[in-house]
Amino acid sequence: MSGERSTTTSSTTASTDSRDDGPAVVWFRDDLRVADNPALSAAARSGRPVLCVFVWDDETPDLRVPGAASRWWLHHSLAALTESLERLGAGLTILRGPSERVMTDLLETAGAAAVFWNRRYGGVERHIDEAIKSAARDAGREATSFAANLLFEPWTIRTGQGTAFSVYTPFWRACLSAPEPRKPGPAPDSLRGAQAPSTLQTVTLDDLGLLPTHPDWAAGLREAWVPGEEAAHEQLERFLAEDVGDYREQRDVPGVDATSRLSPRLRWGELSPHQVWHATAERRDRSTAQGASTFLSEVGWREFAYHTLFEHPDLATVNIHREYDSFPWPPLDDSALRAWHQGRTGIPLVDAGMRELWTTGVMHNRVRMVTASFLIKNLLIDWRLGEQWFWDTLVDADPANNAFNWQWIAGSGADAAPYFRVFNPELQREKFDAHGDYVRRWVPEWDTEEYPEPIVDLKETRRAALAAYDAVKRSR
Repeated sequence: MSGERSTTTSSTTASTDSRDDGPAVVWFRDDLRVADNPALSAAARSGRPVLCVFVWDDETPDLRVPGAASRWWLHHSLAALTESLERLGAGLTILRGPSERVMTDLLETAGAAAVFWNRRYGGVERHIDEAIKSAARDAGREATSFAANLLFEPWTIRTGQGTAFSVYTPFWRACLSAPEPRKPGPAPDSLRGAQAPSTLQTVTLDDLGLLPTHPDWAAGLREAWVPGEEAAHEQLERFLAEDVGDYREQRDVPGVDATSRLSPRLRWGELSPHQVWHATAERRDRSTAQGASTFLSEVGWREFAYHTLFEHPDLATVNIHREYDSFPWPPLDDSALRAWHQGRTGIPLVDAGMRELWTTGVMHNRVRMVTASFLIKNLLIDWRLGEQWFWDTLVDADPANNAFNWQWIAGSGADAAPYFRVFNPELQREKFDAHGDYVRRWVPEWDTEEYPEPIVDLKETRRAALAAYDAVKRSR
């Protein structure tokens, strides 16, 4: 496949002739940290002045722009990164426009001798990166990409036939049999910052307009989260000190604060998976062994999603199992979709999850599965519409996991739950929220006359879903 898979983590240097004194450019994307950042470390080791840049690209065709909740997180994470870089002696230059044009112009205008970045795995992103790398090398510049945001590069974990894995268990077994992920590196001691050329059309973080204004709906996000690398490490330490031992038993209980809450940290690269992996391994003992193994297997699902994205760049829009293209979706019921968005379906666990999502920008993983199953299999609404809503409202929505998990629930994806596996939201509530702590927190009117009747009959809609699935099977 095209992309950056042929590039190793070692530096490939072209002749720099007159650019010997030019800066080394570090292009930040979804790696908003200074520790264990191979691209930043390479620039620091080069001995050149370092020019750190971030490009807000909402113009390149088919490049997916982060949703509203993710943009809120991105703003604050970029602000924290800027402060970290300034403490090291550099800063962050923010540019706006199509990445390929902006970066090519920047390298030329700055007289850059080198450009470094950490790899991305989506199809459009890889195309952009490869084009910039090729143009930079043709112009005599060093251009190097690094493995930073996955434990295992997608082309290194393959079946015995040399193909990508489509089932999680053998995939994770192969990962655990591979060489252990590298140990994380430190932040540079200091940087010799380079000034961006005055002719560049730089913008400020506020110019990007990432924060909501009219209305400002982010009060719940501000209460729930503190973005940034420092807060990410604090959360990792808190989880490992207090919760990892009970993680295996408690992770499915939405009314208990027992999950890691690291997903947006990993999505924006405030933490690297290498830091998470080795910090967890170092804290593992007899009392935490089972919880730590279960937690790392969840990190493994993140890996599996990105490896799947590498093989299926259209993951957010196209069924991996193409027989689902013939699924007989009925005409869209806008009122039902709106009730699902607002958490007003009359199904308590579904409504609690959707309200948690709207308020905090996240939803407990068990409840994500239930709400997604309800949309697809009880409301018979195309999974893509649910994926789009989560993309806009989750602070941790990323190009791989969001679409991967929606396809998993729909039955159309890798390691997918069969379509006939319908999560019954009432049974799920009785099993995982038996005392109603989670539901009452987000749906205080539950069990009162104010709470609406269910908008659908669960048993009847389950039968309709199975009938639709049978139609797909007959079309094979």
